Amino acid sequence: MEDKFSLINKTKGKIPLLPFVNMKNDILGKKYSLSFAYISKGEMHKINKAYRNKDKATNVLSFQLSKNSGEILICPSVVKTETKKFERTYEQLLGFLVIHGMLHLKGMEHSSRMEEAETKYDQKYFYRNRHGLHHNKSGSGRIFKRRKKS
Repeated sequence: MEDKFSLINKTKGKIPLLPFVNMKNDILGKKYSLSFAYISKGEMHKINKAYRNKDKATNVLSFQLSKNSGEILICPSVVKTETKKFERTYEQLLGFLVIHGMLHLKGMEHSSRMEEAETKYDQKYFYRNRHGLHHNKSGSGRIFKRRKKS
């Protein structure tokens, strides 16, 4: 079966090499048709306002188009500004957000179950547990650096 995946870059930035197709097949299945687009902050702001009534750009949006197809939109400039907040590199945060968007397309909503799935796939594809990063169990969805015991 041919992988159904398309990647569009509507920005001037380069796309980091991430295992997008493997992640898609693992999380959504090989038959799922996924389009993935990098878009500008202005475009993300307009879409976020139109579909979520939020008057600002956001890092990721996902839209289920049918049972077996969807689209993920990423705003690289927003992701870059959030790297310090989440104590991750651009590539690490981008990978996490792609996982987050795919889980929404799978039907998950923000919950401890979703956080567990995010951690599972984040560790599988990016080995974050070896770098001392973990999810905050408060349910906020935020990621914090593990503190050393004194």
